[in-house]
Amino acid sequence: MELRTPRLLLRELAESDAAAANLYECDPAVVRYQSHPPRSLAESLAYIQRVHKETAASSPRRLFDLALTLGGSLDGSLIGRVGLNVTDPGSGQAALWYILHPAQWGHGYVPEAARALLDFGFTELGLHRVMVDTDPRNLASIRVAQKLGMRKEAHLIENVFLKGEWCDSLLFAILKREWNSRG
Repeated sequence: MELRTPRLLLRELAESDAAAANLYECDPAVVRYQSHPPRSLAESLAYIQRVHKETAASSPRRLFDLALTLGGSLDGSLIGRVGLNVTDPGSGQAALWYILHPAQWGHGYVPEAARALLDFGFTELGLHRVMVDTDPRNLASIRVAQKLGMRKEAHLIENVFLKGEWCDSLLFAILKREWNSRG
């Protein structure tokens, strides 16, 4: 599977992406708000292998965890990931996530990639609702959700214990009709 935007190529993750993924997955600042701690190279590879296994195991496909690459790059090097997980196929519900190498922060790549994935989800998968769950301290993630036209639906207080502390969650979402009517 491939999705293209003016500047990006979203493609399937490959085991050969493990080293590039580990460049940001090993960084405590990058994974601060992720559910996992910094990863070793072996853990980055194991994650990609788990994605392949989970993708192959579901029919129809429910997990789309894609490599985010610069479209004009000759080698297609991974600079991050964007993902969509169809959490409830019967009601067309899905969760969206994203992570990016810090050298690429501030260029608008994540909103651009997420728009392509949302468009795919609403048009090709027939989704009804897509949500983002983020830590309220993760201001960059909140800005991405807002740029995507998502609205804040909830602020859950200390609903998850991560990395030794109770954390809040902000839930943002967008419906297919809202996505279709954006200006």
